[in-house]
Amino acid sequence: MTLTRREFSSGLLAAATMSARTPRLGAIGTLASSGKSLLQLQQEFLDLRFGMYIHLNMATFEQREWGDPKASAKLFNPANLDTDQWARAALSANMGYGCLTTKHHDGFCLWPTATRSLSVKDSSFPHDIVRSYVDSFRRHGLKVCLYLSILDLRQDIRPCQITPEKIALIKAQLSELLTNYGAIQALFFDGWNAAWSRITYGQLPFRTIYDHIKKLQPDCLVADYNFGQYPVPSLFYTDIKQYEQHAGQTIPAGSEIPSQSGTTLQSDWFWKLEYPTQELRPARQIVKEWLVPFNERHCNLILNVAPNRSGQFDQNALDRLAEVGRLWKNPGSAPELAPSIQITTPDLAFSQPSFASSSDDTSGPDLANDNNFHTYWSSDEGQTSGWLEIAFSHPTTFDTVAFAEPHYLKDYGPESRIVSYAIQAWKAGSWVTLARGQMPATSQIHQFPRTVAERVRLNLEGSQKQIGIAEFGVYNEPVVTNASPR
Repeated sequence: MTLTRREFSSGLLAAATMSARTPRLGAIGTLASSGKSLLQLQQEFLDLRFGMYIHLNMATFEQREWGDPKASAKLFNPANLDTDQWARAALSANMGYGCLTTKHHDGFCLWPTATRSLSVKDSSFPHDIVRSYVDSFRRHGLKVCLYLSILDLRQDIRPCQITPEKIALIKAQLSELLTNYGAIQALFFDGWNAAWSRITYGQLPFRTIYDHIKKLQPDCLVADYNFGQYPVPSLFYTDIKQYEQHAGQTIPAGSEIPSQSGTTLQSDWFWKLEYPTQELRPARQIVKEWLVPFNERHCNLILNVAPNRSGQFDQNALDRLAEVGRLWKNPGSAPELAPSIQITTPDLAFSQPSFASSSDDTSGPDLANDNNFHTYWSSDEGQTSGWLEIAFSHPTTFDTVAFAEPHYLKDYGPESRIVSYAIQAWKAGSWVTLARGQMPATSQIHQFPRTVAERVRLNLEGSQKQIGIAEFGVYNEPVVTNASPR
């Protein structure tokens, strides 16, 4: 009998069940790896299918979406907090996990942090809400995820103002969350490398934070809301691709990477005075238009339910969640994921000299390595084939190349204009082919054995229209992921 990859993985998971029930300690305060691959962890996350976002923070008490960073912590007072009610409500909708906003953009922490940040210990409700949440959800058989904003207006963690001390603060807070509350299924970042937050991965390096998390909890998935910067169906600086559905972000057709789409049950993320009588999202829409079709495309739905100022869900929210649960049940394992290659390191091609076989009048090759997916190089009118090249100032080591055709931009059009491509490196006086592919493809990331070259070229064969490339990136990933070179 031949086993499928899913059956083989299931056998491994079953064999590990007994040891996985109790988290194994590694170094002091850290959790040892289960030995699962990234692909297995991503599949387990997708198998949960449906989750609950819980936005509770200072903004809850201010009729705002971003809390006032100058407001007194005493304003925070969910005096009748009931996290068991949250968990029961999640179960009523047949959800599999929750995600709590431990720190939003104003910088107030829902746990009694030992860092200099204001937190619940400074508030009118000096109780550890993170502890209450994780205990309640686990007690009801639900998985636990956490959200944390990198943008922190209280600590002045803003664009162009990142210092080693501020990075140390972020790492210290992550250490508290990842060593004091047991196994965390996934950690979701916001306000980092987003077009609106402008804190780039250059100012605050992704690998610095990613490696810190994986050292503390190797099995914790790391996801960043960076779709605004990387609007292509590939894993750029994230274990799970995030789509903020509430902000109009949509899953590309044919997406085959692990994803999550987030929206709200009420009109916005944080509770407002009008919510108890507000008309909420229809249960049928949640199930038929979002949950079911998303699940078929390797994407979870996470639905935000905002607790009120007493720390509980309003009755209309409870009723709607129960209605969702009557319409939908988790059918079990989600569609099987294929291995994907992930980008986690700086783009070595960024701002390097670039050249092309031809260019349209205002679409030079520099637009293909400017770290901006909303600009693109275009071949000259009538040129349906050509090449794009990056020239390094010295021999450069790399093992991953990625590129994106801008068919997500309206002025380019939704259809691919490229038929096939080849990635080449200039070595020993000749071009050596590293990878080839056909278009259209859902992902254009290729990984291969480490190579050293001074020039990298993307050869493109098109069909009827002039061709374009939004970004052509070169990377030296620290390890080969659980995917085979393509």
